[in-house]
Amino acid sequence: MSFKDGDFVKVEYSAWRGSDGSLAYTTDKSVAEKNGASTEGNTYGPRLVVIGKNTIIKGAEKAITEMNVNETKKVEIEPQDAFGERDSALVRVMHVADFRKRDIEPHAGMQVDLDGNIATITSVNSGRVTVDLNHVLAGEKLTYEIKVVEKVDAPDAKVSALAKMSSLDPSAVKVSGSSAEVSFNEKTEKDANYFINKSAMVNSILRYMPDISKVLVNEEYTRQKENAPANA
Repeated sequence: MSFKDGDFVKVEYSAWRGSDGSLAYTTDKSVAEKNGASTEGNTYGPRLVVIGKNTIIKGAEKAITEMNVNETKKVEIEPQDAFGERDSALVRVMHVADFRKRDIEPHAGMQVDLDGNIATITSVNSGRVTVDLNHVLAGEKLTYEIKVVEKVDAPDAKVSALAKMSSLDPSAVKVSGSSAEVSFNEKTEKDANYFINKSAMVNSILRYMPDISKVLVNEEYTRQKENAPANA
């Protein structure tokens, strides 16, 4: 089996840095624990890849397209097919006051959001802060071990997979013709992250499922029970 553009494929994968052999990323909790990289709050399990839509690095996607379900493959990926070469122009020096105005006390190793771009602070010295806007894996040759878990074909399952990719767990999903209906009951906490993730989910459905032209989102809210008054 070979996969084509637009196919939905669930994969497990782990990536190791070529520079020192350390684990860069994994979808497998046991691999993370074995390498001392397990962090509380991380989510593990198969990841959705939509072929041809830049949902995974180019080198890994190329390998996946040539694989079969339940097949495992190890591939070495050069920087140009991973996270790109390092660009010295993306290393900048800023004043520490620029960070304190944002209520940030900078220190080496910290990752910060600078106007929508993730930067890594590499040094703080004499009021000057060196920041690196390169991806943390830029310039790295990577070794990926990939397992193709499943090809997702059913429209309902595709919508559910896209919801999960946006960190959402719908209570129900229904696709009828060109419409997708996604429901969230009262068990879903509808905080600020929920609304951001909901927007990402809707955009993903419309982007990755060309047969869908309308997305309906049903939300259920329940009034919290008031505590009964204490007896006088």
